[in-house]
Amino acid sequence: GAKVAAKAKEEGKEPQQFVNEIAAKYQAAWQNLNINYDRFVRTSEENHLKAVQTALQYMYNKGDIYQGRYEGLYCRGCEQFKSERDLIDGKCADHGTVPEKMSEDCYMFKLSKYQKKILAKIKSGEFKILPQEKKNEIIAFYEKEGLNDIAFSRKNVSWGIPLPWDKAQTAYVWADAFLNYLTGLGWDGSNPPTPLSKGGAGGLKFWPPSVQLMSKDILRVHATIWPAMLLSLELPLPQALFIHGFLLVDSKKMSKSLGNVIKPEEMIKRYGVDGTRYLLIRATPFGNDGDISWNKFDEKYNADLANGLGNLVARVSNLLEKNQIATDLSGEINKKLNKKAGQALADFRPDLVLSDLWLVLKKGDEKISQEKPWQMEDKNKIKKVLQPIAQDILDAAKILEAFLPQTAEKIIKQFSQKIIKKEAGLFPRI
Repeated sequence: GAKVAAKAKEEGKEPQQFVNEIAAKYQAAWQNLNINYDRFVRTSEENHLKAVQTALQYMYNKGDIYQGRYEGLYCRGCEQFKSERDLIDGKCADHGTVPEKMSEDCYMFKLSKYQKKILAKIKSGEFKILPQEKKNEIIAFYEKEGLNDIAFSRKNVSWGIPLPWDKAQTAYVWADAFLNYLTGLGWDGSNPPTPLSKGGAGGLKFWPPSVQLMSKDILRVHATIWPAMLLSLELPLPQALFIHGFLLVDSKKMSKSLGNVIKPEEMIKRYGVDGTRYLLIRATPFGNDGDISWNKFDEKYNADLANGLGNLVARVSNLLEKNQIATDLSGEINKKLNKKAGQALADFRPDLVLSDLWLVLKKGDEKISQEKPWQMEDKNKIKKVLQPIAQDILDAAKILEAFLPQTAEKIIKQFSQKIIKKEAGLFPRI
C-alpha cells in the first residue's frame, strides 16, 4: 500500500487511477501476446476487500494475529522485511536501496507458530518446492534463521484494506495479496469454505492447485508467510511451488536507468506475436535465469524460425505443389511426440517441448538437402522423400498450437490439404 501510494503521489495521481492504468497495461500485454486467462484478478475489487477482512478477522479471533510493535528494516521495493544478513553493503540485494528503519505499533502474525509444521511438509515433499536447489535454499533458511513473528499491518497508510477490528491500521501487503489466490477463485473469506474444493457459496473450487509458479525474488515469502496463513485458516497448501528465474540483458537486470529494458510490445513489432512467444520460451531452461539481448533474439529468430521452421515449410510445400503430388497424411496426434511433450510440461520444461520439435524439423531439413528431391524426375521418389517430412511438419504443428497458435493454425490448414500448396512466408528474415 505504501509503495503504491508513494508512486501515485509522485505522478500526481490518486492511487486508484494509478493502479487502473497499470492494470490496463498488463491486460493489453496479454492480449497482444495472444494469451488468454479465465479471469483478470485485482486486489482492489470490493469482493476481495470483504473476503480479506473476513479471513483476517478469523485469524485475529483465533489468536494468530495480536497487537504488538515492530522494529526493524523494511524494503519498500521488495515489500518485505529484511535482516542484516539479507543486505549487501547495507543495501537490498535486489533494489540497491537502503531499507527503511521501522518502529511502529502494529498487529503481528504468529509466523513462528507454524515453523515446525511447514518445514516438516517441505522436507517430506508434501509441500514441494522446485527445482531442488530452491528447496535446499528454503530448508537452509528455516534451519539457520528460522521464522519470527512479523508485522501484519501498517499505521497511517491510506491505500490498503483496513483491519475490521481497528480501522486505523491497514493490512500488510502480503496479508492482502496472498489471499487474492483464493478470492480469485470466488472465495468469500469464510472458514471453512462451503464446501471445500467443490465451489458453491463462498466455496473454493480448484483449490489446492497442483502447482503455483513463482519468481525467485518472492520465494521466501511464498514458502513461509503464505503456507503459514493457509494453516492458520485451516486450508490445504498448494501441492508445489515452482520457482523461475529472471530474464537478464547481457547478464544484468533490466533497469530504466541502464536503458536495457526489452518490452514485449517492441518484440512483437520486430518478431510478430508467435515469434516473440517462441523467443521468450526458448530463452532459458525454465527455472533458470535467461541472458537475452536484441542480438541474441535476432540470431535465434533467423536460425530457428526464418531459416528453420519457416524455410522448411516453404521448401516442402513448394516442391509438393510444383510436382502436383497428392499426400496421404494422418490428421491424428503423433502419440510418441505428444507423450514426450506431455512429460516435458509435467517437468515444467516448456523449452524442452520446443527444442525436441526443432530436432524433428532439423532432421527433415537435412533429409531434403541430402536427397535433393528438386533434382528428381520420378514423382513417386519425390513423394517418398517429402511425405514423411510433411507428416513431421503436421505432427509438430499440432503440438505447437499451445505455443505458436497462429503459426500452428496456418500450417495445419495448409498441410491438411490433399495437394499441399505453398503459402505466404511464416517468418520473414530479419
